[in-house]
Amino acid sequence: MDYTKLLNQRLTGLKPSGIRRFFDIANEMDHVISLSIGEPDFTTPWHVRQEGIETLRKGQTWYSPNRGFEELRKQISNYYARRFNVEYDPDQEILVSVGGSEAIDLCIRALVQEGDEVLIPQPAFVCYEPMTIMAGGTPVIIETKAEDAFRLTAE
Repeated sequence: MDYTKLLNQRLTGLKPSGIRRFFDIANEMDHVISLSIGEPDFTTPWHVRQEGIETLRKGQTWYSPNRGFEELRKQISNYYARRFNVEYDPDQEILVSVGGSEAIDLCIRALVQEGDEVLIPQPAFVCYEPMTIMAGGTPVIIETKAEDAFRLTAE
């Protein structure tokens, strides 16, 4: 059976990201640090792994709340207040996700309506365009130039 017929047409119409090709090429070469998908080339630091182990020892193996753990949201709020002198309500204005890509996807799906045009200045994160398409929006690519410091201009 051809299961591709069951897939969302928005998904089957997406083109593979060029960054994946670079990732594959870099993986085949020696002494190359690939920066293509944002994954570090080092092992997670021991203190971070140790904290994960300690969390498991305490039996904290359940799913987190949808907005993230309250204590973490409060710590994030305090950090931004100290570091940037801005106030965010941890109960209303802070959401913790499993990663940046997931947070961006969540925002796009929450804001883009069927048929909305989404302006995407280039160069841009490779996932903006497919995320927009999957949300039912239409990506509108806007090229930027080095001589303009890659900033949007009136043109």
